[in-house]
Amino acid sequence: QEQLVESGGGLVQAGGSLRLSCAASERTFSTYAKGWFRQAPGKEREFVASISWSGGSKYYADSAKGRFTISRDNAKNTVYLQMNSLKPEDTAVYYCAAGSTTRSPTSYDYWGQGTQVTVSS
Repeated sequence: QEQLVESGGGLVQAGGSLRLSCAASERTFSTYAKGWFRQAPGKEREFVASISWSGGSKYYADSAKGRFTISRDNAKNTVYLQMNSLKPEDTAVYYCAAGSTTRSPTSYDYWGQGTQVTVSS
């Protein structure tokens, strides 16, 4: 069964940076488009960024543009989310997903368990 495992979350001060990683267990995942979503307590899961299978197309939520960068290394079956200039409102559980590049979480077939990102003010 395909699995996605996120890592790299943690506690950081406002203005700091984190790099999230999403490792896929199966080689076939290198052909899947991938996305990052986040969910804060009491809020719906929201789109952050996505990337096509080749890495040639990238999409960002307005809140992520200019601060976050999504990338992938298909040889390592890994997708990354570099987050800079973090703000307290970025605090959430971040999820990796596979199967689409759209902003709708229902378009994705596979999900990781999530990694907590906490930004202190």
